[in-house]
Amino acid sequence: MGGILDSLFGKKDEAVPAEVEAVVEMGSESVTEPIHVTDDTFEQVVLASTLPTLVDFWAPWCGPCRMIAPIVEDLANAYDGRAVIAKMNTDEEMQVAGKLGIMGIPTLILFKNGQEVDRVVGYAPQHVIEEKLNALVD
Repeated sequence: MGGILDSLFGKKDEAVPAEVEAVVEMGSESVTEPIHVTDDTFEQVVLASTLPTLVDFWAPWCGPCRMIAPIVEDLANAYDGRAVIAKMNTDEEMQVAGKLGIMGIPTLILFKNGQEVDRVVGYAPQHVIEEKLNALVD
């Protein structure tokens, strides 16, 4: 992986948590709900993914985040095996959100080959998010 995200998320010599190992090794196995990522697992789950990845940056107190949550859950089911759908709680995990310049939530960021390719800030209807995700899915 090259580019700015590599410089922001420099390689670490830390052990990979077991739950991340399971996600990374699953390959084509079924994941029908969003994967909850942390500052520690973001690089392995999102940046190293061979599939297009959508990450929902959210917080429990955020009304629009609660409105978009069922859409993100539907997308995890609909894109099972074709894309990784993840969620990151910005109240608990602040480092990645800060590095990515997230200023408002919900923010949905789409990644392909470890690079950010699109971003949606605020609530968006499901068809808008699907159009952006469809553009990345082979």
